[in-house]
Amino acid sequence: MSAPASPDAASGAAPETLLLGQILDFTADPFSSPPEDSARHLSRGGIVLRGGRITEIGPAARLIESHASARRVDYGAALLLPGFVDAHAHYPQTGIIASWGKRLIDWLEGYTFPEESRFGDALYAATIAGRYLDLAIANGTTTIASFCTSHPESVTAFFQAAQARGMAVVGGKVAMDRNAPDALKDTPERAYDESKALLQRWHKQGRARYAITPRFTPTSTEAQLEAMGALWAEHPDCAMQTHLSEQVEEIAWVKELCPEAEDYLATYEKHRLIGPGALFGHAIHLTDRERARLAESGSAVVHCPTSNTFIGSGVFDAAGLVAGGVEVGLATDTGGGSSFSMLRTMGAAYEISQLNGAVLHPAHLLWLATTGSAKALRMEAEVGTLAPGSAADIIAVDLASTPAIAQRAARARDIWEALFPTMMMGDDRAVKAVWVNGVSRR
Repeated sequence: MSAPASPDAASGAAPETLLLGQILDFTADPFSSPPEDSARHLSRGGIVLRGGRITEIGPAARLIESHASARRVDYGAALLLPGFVDAHAHYPQTGIIASWGKRLIDWLEGYTFPEESRFGDALYAATIAGRYLDLAIANGTTTIASFCTSHPESVTAFFQAAQARGMAVVGGKVAMDRNAPDALKDTPERAYDESKALLQRWHKQGRARYAITPRFTPTSTEAQLEAMGALWAEHPDCAMQTHLSEQVEEIAWVKELCPEAEDYLATYEKHRLIGPGALFGHAIHLTDRERARLAESGSAVVHCPTSNTFIGSGVFDAAGLVAGGVEVGLATDTGGGSSFSMLRTMGAAYEISQLNGAVLHPAHLLWLATTGSAKALRMEAEVGTLAPGSAADIIAVDLASTPAIAQRAARARDIWEALFPTMMMGDDRAVKAVWVNGVSRR
């Protein structure tokens, strides 16, 4: 499988690795150009890695000749893609994924809050963080934006586990000072102080990025939202992640708590929690004003399709929001989402869009799971792409991982037809290899 590496130590050059296989590389945004023509397909291509970065991409024959001394890893007919980017997850909910139904508020009270209360235990937090990231990697996900819990220990555990695996991640301490168990509640002052201390410790340390993280308006008083807005204003290069308009009962609750607000989004706007770097999870039941303000402000929304169906939240309008100028990412929303797999998430996004009367092309789905999510995170220069200079976060996808998928892919007329069955029916068995920051992790 691999050719021997040459002794680069004598020259002082970093050793090179050449990955071989099929390649699908975006050259344009499929939402603003013909989707079938938005990517370059190389039936036999190569990617050169050095020092954790992609240095070159092109036809295999040319790269084999020009990089004769590189260590070669040949994945045959497998498709080389950027590692998936999951733009909204809750790693502390790993243990309660696929818990029986209920609605959002019941689910929080019955499953989420009791489990999150355990994350003040640093050892428990470290165990779950490691387990979650290993599951993500096994499914081809190499970058994640995750909510932690209100415990600083949960944040440290997440960043340390990601650092050990070389992963680029976004995370932050959840701020909650009302409508939650005492074990999870903090105060506006404590949320500000602990978030700031964690931000100063982790933001831009290696591949870590910090996200200021008020859970959502129902669990944060105006004073706490104001404190989080002030902290973000002081550190605008951080992300800000929260939830917006996931279920109709939630929206009614926000109206009851904030009767003066024009709509749900206004409760965040009032406290400067909107703008570039803002990540609003779900955003299903939006008013026309909210859609316009999200686009105008440069905020991003994150589509969580398996979660939306699992707890009956509603039908997200991906095509309509993109057409309206809103940045859209894609996410598993573990553990309200029912799968760790971004392949399954792409399939669910397709199905939900069908219910909404808009057909998403496979290029749209792959874009949302890679470059689209990276753009939402403001990390597109580093992840979600195979462009030279970006991080060597690369996966090899087997397009015939099961008999059912193989027999359909065998009939494919182009690469999109070959990939689509894996999006609809694939799982971790389709992920043949995962490279994180230039290191093989699977």
